[in-house]
Amino acid sequence: MSAELGVGAAAASVRVVLDTNIVLDLWLYKDAATSELLEALETNTVQWLATQVMRDELERVLAYAHIAQRLTSGLLNAQNILAQFDAHARLMPIAPKALFVCKDGDDQKFIDLAAEHTTQLISKDKAVLTMRNRMARLGVAVGKRFPAL
Repeated sequence: MSAELGVGAAAASVRVVLDTNIVLDLWLYKDAATSELLEALETNTVQWLATQVMRDELERVLAYAHIAQRLTSGLLNAQNILAQFDAHARLMPIAPKALFVCKDGDDQKFIDLAAEHTTQLISKDKAVLTMRNRMARLGVAVGKRFPAL
């Protein structure tokens, strides 16, 4: 992970912010709806921007009983998922508060980072999705799937 966008990152023209549920869909649930995003991450055609706070949230969520059970049944562990985060996410500084505020305070970090870097925001969270039109005014596409258009 890098705090800055490196030379290899410059080749990827599309940047995204992924909420925690999308990360789980990618590597825990292996949701077919995320296959295009997974391929884009693996081929470095998309830059995934994240913060340490987002990684911390993922680590906390991976310890939830129902998630831990799913990890075990899928022959995975939390470290497998965190390793994927570390391999694919580019750590950025925490973004300043965006012009628009999300009803769910836990989701604000995703809104802020997407607004700061004018990225796509991929989320299935209803509180985030209801902000689609407001975020579009900031140049941020919000959607459930990649690309979020």
